[in-house]
Amino acid sequence: MKAPSEPARFAGIPWPPAAETQPGAELLTCDLGRAAYRPTLALQQRLLARVQGGDSRAYLLLVEHDPPVITLGRRARDEHVVASPRQLAAAGVELVACRRGGDVTWHGPGQLVAYPILRLDPRRRTVHGYVRSLEQAVIDLLARFGIAGDRRRGHTGVWVGHEKIAAIGVAVRRWVAYHGLALNVSADTSGFDAIVPCGIRDASVTSLSRLKGRDVSVDEVKPLLLECLSGALGFGRVRRVLAAGAPASPPR
Repeated sequence: MKAPSEPARFAGIPWPPAAETQPGAELLTCDLGRAAYRPTLALQQRLLARVQGGDSRAYLLLVEHDPPVITLGRRARDEHVVASPRQLAAAGVELVACRRGGDVTWHGPGQLVAYPILRLDPRRRTVHGYVRSLEQAVIDLLARFGIAGDRRRGHTGVWVGHEKIAAIGVAVRRWVAYHGLALNVSADTSGFDAIVPCGIRDASVTSLSRLKGRDVSVDEVKPLLLECLSGALGFGRVRRVLAAGAPASPPR
């Protein structure tokens, strides 16, 4: 079933919410459920403009992308998409170029994607430090499942042994970061067969469900990832502004 278009999917949702210029380390989160990539990117861009305009708060979007999508980062190479346009169209997979760092990756149902939109600081929260914090949040989450996640020299993301379980790609404009991380939750990682994941030919991908030997749901992982992200990024206050299917109301 095709995912709703932007006007239908986000109709009536008061995002971005009213600007807040008072200081305070508050993270506002929005659970979009399943949503297409392009309207979610448009929502990120609206929040990006809000933070660039002086809103002191940070935002976090949680989403499973549906329909599936292959995104091309700034360093993507054409040969890293091994499926033909006809094959992608037949499978209902979109292909979208974007401004995040990194190469090519896949998003789809069973993968939890987190998009923080927040201000960096050249003294306290550098781009490099921010990426390491995103990795740490995933490592902390995996530890709750008894899984030892790690970094791999020369590559961003989180690995379990020689298999990648989470990809990270961010973009920064005027010291505000957007895009984020993607964590493989379900056992079905066949969507990655259409690409060379992150342009790394000698690596494979894995998922929480595969490593645990049971069906781990995205809903099970969401609150844990939220806790780990807020801790790794240093947010003392987290407010759930809108959940998928919930009545829309602006934050106060």
